[in-house]
Amino acid sequence: MTMERFLIRLVFMLLVVPAIAQTDPTVQPKRLRVSSGVANELKIHDAQPHYPREAREQGIQGDVILQATIDTKGNLANLKVLQGDPILVKAAVDAVKKWKYRPYVLQGEPVEVETTIKIQFHMR
Repeated sequence: MTMERFLIRLVFMLLVVPAIAQTDPTVQPKRLRVSSGVANELKIHDAQPHYPREAREQGIQGDVILQATIDTKGNLANLKVLQGDPILVKAAVDAVKKWKYRPYVLQGEPVEVETTIKIQFHMR
């Protein structure tokens, strides 16, 4: 085999074969990333966070941003803090841990989804 043929076959394998595998409808992803809007539509139980007294007294307000994994049963399987004042984070996490979702279904099968959740703390 010449070097030119070898390179052509190598390029084919590196570019075309993965593209074919990605379009295979029988391949089911283990986890999808969905927008917060899509995840919010799946929410069936909500709990509002309690504004911490210490935060009110100190005039602390703002957003807490969380990254969440929702498992195939609609439960929060993983919750990670991405941003937020530490005083507000605990209240946000405590509330979100009580949330429940309908499973996200893809091709008739429930799959895990990853999403971002924003909890807003603003004084009136």
